[in-house]
Amino acid sequence: MASQTSTKKSRSRRGPSRKRNTKIKNGKAPEKKKVFNRLVENRLIEKVDYEEYRDTVREVYDGKQGAFLLACSVLSLHAPLGERIFSTRKFDLSGKKRILDVGSGAGQIAKHLTKHADADASITCFDISPGMVRRAIRRIKSDRPNYLVADLTRLPFADGTFDCVTCGYVLEHLPDPEIGLRELHRVMQPGGSMLLLTTEDNFGGAWTSRMWRCRTYNRQALRELCKSLGFEWKQEIWFTRVHKIFRAGGICVELGKQ
Repeated sequence: MASQTSTKKSRSRRGPSRKRNTKIKNGKAPEKKKVFNRLVENRLIEKVDYEEYRDTVREVYDGKQGAFLLACSVLSLHAPLGERIFSTRKFDLSGKKRILDVGSGAGQIAKHLTKHADADASITCFDISPGMVRRAIRRIKSDRPNYLVADLTRLPFADGTFDCVTCGYVLEHLPDPEIGLRELHRVMQPGGSMLLLTTEDNFGGAWTSRMWRCRTYNRQALRELCKSLGFEWKQEIWFTRVHKIFRAGGICVELGKQ
């Protein structure tokens, strides 16, 4: 990962320049958040440019908070319930031969992929945090995944490389989701599938935002953005019926590249 540069010119080469407005660019007026969400959500992503925010995220996940991520996944039941998505084939990995795991973290989703993907499938995992990549390697203890450090806004892969993508709670770390979604669309094969999980703009999402310094997404606005970029919103997935009733667990959806 290249080190942060000091000039505005070099910043523009390395990543998306951005203004303070970080709402989804879907041709509509920005959605109004509830008062509670405005008070609780972390606003760092709106106050600094992308390069500074990205470096902050890397520092957070490289440090003690990143080490606590796996425990959070277990305590919130996201880890065991996430595996059920694959084991029950709510998101079917059958026949997928080139899989990309975006923002692998401590390997929560990557570990499920090693268990439930076809034996001959290749699995590529990346994270913006070198510390998280090291944690994933130590935790999974499998030679199946290929690991690298990379940035979702500038993926080091050729067009149409993957027929399957998993992206778990990563998009909320982008000020402008369109940039990341376009990159994912680019590296996916036509007809490919993506499992996208991200933080929703509700009570639970607000507290998630405060803890992990991320943004939240409005479900309908994100759906419209995905469709505008050439994704089919194939099915919404819920961890359990209770999650569906209380709209908990964030946004979990299967997307297809048209």
